Amino acid sequence: MNLAEKVAQMVVVRASGHLFDDQIRYPDWEPPNSKLQYWLQDLGVGGVIFVGGSAVDLATRIQQLQSWTKIPLLLAADIEEGVGQRFAGATWFPPPMAIAAIAETNLKKAEEYAETMGAITAQEALAIGLNWVLAPVVDVNNNPDNPVINIRAFGERTELVGQLARAFIRGTQEYPVLTTAKHFPGHGDTAVDSHFDLPVIPHSESRLAEVELPPFVDAIAAGVDSVMSAHLLIPTWDKELPATLSHKIITGKLRQKLGFDGLVVTDALVMGAIANRYGLAEASILAVEAGADILLMPLDAEVTINAVCDAVSQGRISESRIDESLQRIWQAKNKVYPTWQPGNEKRPDYFLPPTFNLVENLAQSRAQETVTQILQDSIQVGGGYLAPNTDDNHLRNLVLVQDLLNSPFLGNHTPAIAIPKKYGYQLQLIENNSEPIQALIPHHLTLLQLFIRGNPFGKVASLTQVAEDLVKKLLKSGELQALIIYGSQYTLKQFSPELLSGIPYIFCYGQMPKAQAIALELLFKDFPVSLYSRE
Repeated sequence: MNLAEKVAQMVVVRASGHLFDDQIRYPDWEPPNSKLQYWLQDLGVGGVIFVGGSAVDLATRIQQLQSWTKIPLLLAADIEEGVGQRFAGATWFPPPMAIAAIAETNLKKAEEYAETMGAITAQEALAIGLNWVLAPVVDVNNNPDNPVINIRAFGERTELVGQLARAFIRGTQEYPVLTTAKHFPGHGDTAVDSHFDLPVIPHSESRLAEVELPPFVDAIAAGVDSVMSAHLLIPTWDKELPATLSHKIITGKLRQKLGFDGLVVTDALVMGAIANRYGLAEASILAVEAGADILLMPLDAEVTINAVCDAVSQGRISESRIDESLQRIWQAKNKVYPTWQPGNEKRPDYFLPPTFNLVENLAQSRAQETVTQILQDSIQVGGGYLAPNTDDNHLRNLVLVQDLLNSPFLGNHTPAIAIPKKYGYQLQLIENNSEPIQALIPHHLTLLQLFIRGNPFGKVASLTQVAEDLVKKLLKSGELQALIIYGSQYTLKQFSPELLSGIPYIFCYGQMPKAQAIALELLFKDFPVSLYSRE
């Protein structure tokens, strides 16, 4: 291999999980097919990370992409909550913090859930052709205002995060997939989303060693295949460069001090914390200098490859440094393609996952039962009894979401909409944004359903002030009949026990339709359906 081909293997680009260009949802980040084919076929890019599409779409998409390559691809996705979190039709688990909540009273059961979640995620990933699970999150979410980690973490306590992460990794290990501990050295104690800006972790060496690092130590001991760096500035370790670009942190701390010898992958290079400060070419070079093996989601693969090759030509990076990363990449690819060897360009049939039997491998009864059990064991119910009201002309189902145009868990057919409709509730949808929320027609008993959680690019992880004022107004007027919160327990904590006195409420970590059904069936369990049913 020449130098450019070696460097190309270090690059993992983002692509839509859909097959056709007119289905691309994020054109700024997801290349059209002609460019993607050029990157894979001509440049020899080593891997792809996917977002969007159904499980069947993605299986077909992977067949297409593998057919373009000489060397089999690393095929990744952020499936922290199961394959169904990203690709419809597969299993969508509750977020990891639901399992952490169960661990507070039954650690053994929580570990069993985490292990089962890991096993099912790995099995379903392989069924559709993915071989790199970008999970588990091992950040300790000890900052309630964290807008980006939040309930993606296995809890707020260091020891518990490590225990559940180990269990998740253990569950994956009977399958030939790669796992990823992220985001090193810990993104849990931030109130800034690194997709937008560079968070600063001001903690001392002793605090980092006590709180942030142990879950990574646990994950490495459990055999995690890769570690993803965080776009964080940690002045205690490096006053100038964020962790992703810091040799002191990636090589000095992760490689040398913690002894990790697997793949180091950057967090996405398109994220604002890096892209807005360094530009793609310099960021790519700095990441390789720091010790990264995989450069994830550069906006333009060719720019990254050329920049790193130029740095080698100029003597800034040695070719032996590139070869070190290449050997780790070969090791990873040998795990997921056990009969493939470098230099063998023939693609065995198993590189191309079959699509005809996906139904037999996705969302099977064991997976669905586990999802239901986690949801039921982590749900919180309080506030009293919801009594039927015969004045059904004045019943409102007020659904508040973070983004009306990006809520795949909602639709006319989903329980949050369909079940209240059976009981005569009229739907109103609003957003949890900073704009004034439209006036509500008064004198309507209101079932309020809040879909709020921390997410990348979500900006907020709890109720905005405007939304909080709306809730207080409903409480003051006596119109709040019942409350259901789906997502972040930090939202529940915004409501004091006194505020919810006498108001039936339910909190559920999951937002998917199964979570909605469980919550609403609890709320309406004593209602006679015939009382409000519509023809």
